[in-house]
Amino acid sequence: MSALGSVASPPRPPVQDPVVPERVKSPQRAVTELVAAVLAIVALALVTGTIDVVIFATCIIVIIMIHELGHLLAAKRGGMKVTEYFLGFGPRLWSFRRGETEYGVKALPLGGYVKIPGMTNLEEVDPADEARTYREQPFHARLLVAVAGSAMHFLMALVLLWVLFAFVGQPDNSKIQVQGLVTIGGHPGPAAVAGLRNGDILVSVNGKHIDGDDRVLTRSIQDSAGRPVTVVVDRNGRTVALQVTPDDDRVVREPGVDLPAGHAPYGVIGVSLGSPTQYENPVSAVGSAVVGLGQSIWSTIDGVVHVFEPSAVVGRFQQIASAKAAAKASTDGTRVQSIVGVVNTGGQAVQAGLADTLWLLVVINLFLGVFNMFPMLPLDGGHVVIAVYEKIRTGRSKVAYHADASKLMPFTWLMLSFLAVLFVTALLVDVLHPMSNPFR
Repeated sequence: MSALGSVASPPRPPVQDPVVPERVKSPQRAVTELVAAVLAIVALALVTGTIDVVIFATCIIVIIMIHELGHLLAAKRGGMKVTEYFLGFGPRLWSFRRGETEYGVKALPLGGYVKIPGMTNLEEVDPADEARTYREQPFHARLLVAVAGSAMHFLMALVLLWVLFAFVGQPDNSKIQVQGLVTIGGHPGPAAVAGLRNGDILVSVNGKHIDGDDRVLTRSIQDSAGRPVTVVVDRNGRTVALQVTPDDDRVVREPGVDLPAGHAPYGVIGVSLGSPTQYENPVSAVGSAVVGLGQSIWSTIDGVVHVFEPSAVVGRFQQIASAKAAAKASTDGTRVQSIVGVVNTGGQAVQAGLADTLWLLVVINLFLGVFNMFPMLPLDGGHVVIAVYEKIRTGRSKVAYHADASKLMPFTWLMLSFLAVLFVTALLVDVLHPMSNPFR
């Protein structure tokens, strides 16, 4: 079983690799080599200024391998034999063996996989191992293995949402907060002079209530150059009224402010605004995370269904040819990113802050969890469908029914072709028309 795009290769007789002593290392030596490689990658990232991208790429690798860990643990719990647990595909770069399972990294970092013998009736298995193959296990054990990968994605999303709500916090868009005081002309601005402080929540200006929309405040300030303005703030639960006299930005410049055309006075007070961060009690945050997970899963299902629509396939080819079409898909939220685009966006999220990073990781986990449950081989959902079908066909019989995977091969190859087109088109769009930073 594998993650990020495909769950299993088309069924075929297994090719057993010879055990080469130099390749199968002791766990201690393997860990030492892995730590050395990681340190080298981190050092290179620091030198090249790509540490943000490396951080997010590491998060993606962890997500992939936790997905595969779900399959691994479920298989071992069901008494199945697991021969390989790998990141990537192709030639081995690094591995070690512990017990009957080989763990390692392969050359093409396009996902990960767990090798469980006997996933279909077409696979040839050593008769000595037949009793421990996937196909010989009871329905509940096979079903658990099939859904375990996606279940890990949903679990990760739930934990990330809980951490976000309880410890990182979210912006409260119903309020405006002072988040910085700016000098004007090299001197403290009117906001600082009047006594405004970082963290103050703006309540009203000249008697007009201020909610999450800061236009009431900015208009009052801009229209009042040289005239005092009454600003009421909430400071740690206490209401404070302050008199602020805006400077005329046409006379004394505030950095970063773009003046409109004309000669009318333009008031500024030297303050940067934003939404305050709100936190939940860790206990209540569990409920919020569950509700948020449920809502997000439904919206993700709608997004995944759109990926398979013929119009979406045509649209991806249009995005390759047109930067405008690619930009529109980004705005509409219908653009599918390749691993290159995801990692690039992830690096931007890391730069934007922990909250944005966690939200993006939640989105990625939910997409992978739902996508892998699509009921077609080689995705996990295909194995779920086969397990359920075999259970129905077996019924009360003492002889287990095994579906003939050869009859499913045309559909499997069709799905593999679709996934290949999806991968290539998404990659070309990301390379030709990189998505603008969504966190600005």
